[in-house]
Amino acid sequence: MKLTIRPAETSDLGGILEIVNDAILNTTAIFSHHVVTLENRRAWFLDRRERNFPVLVAALGGEILGFASFGDFRPHDGYLHTVEHSIYVHRHHHGKGVGKQLMPPLFEAAKALGKHVMIGGVSADNTGSIHFHRSLGFVETGRLKEVGWKFDRWLDLVFMQKNLETSPNSLSYE
Repeated sequence: MKLTIRPAETSDLGGILEIVNDAILNTTAIFSHHVVTLENRRAWFLDRRERNFPVLVAALGGEILGFASFGDFRPHDGYLHTVEHSIYVHRHHHGKGVGKQLMPPLFEAAKALGKHVMIGGVSADNTGSIHFHRSLGFVETGRLKEVGWKFDRWLDLVFMQKNLETSPNSLSYE
């Protein structure tokens, strides 16, 4: 499948919204019960842009098949070089390599910003996502038992980590 991986534009927010709300309504990928609005996605997008965090989309023609981004892992300056990513693929395109095309440019964007570690938080019941992350070099570094509640059951959260191999000389403490 020949996709275009590119920075998201505001015109992509409808496609991003569709993917997010489907994940909220039908999966445990997002520990939320409430769909979001276009205004919510616009605020999220503008916040990412203002903070110089990328939002990448995988597009096929005018259709958004997936998106990926990252943001701060924690707000304290000691975590300055660690980010937590999000990646979501439209349910009709799972298993077709969309995510594998989105992640390398996301890694490069993180390294360009001096980030050293990327974290992914994955629902423990999402074995496909855990396998996906492992195939990209992430390792499981923690499991939080019963910290989420969705679909009338407790959910475990798995933390997965990938070191981005940035040089200590490239780190900045602005």
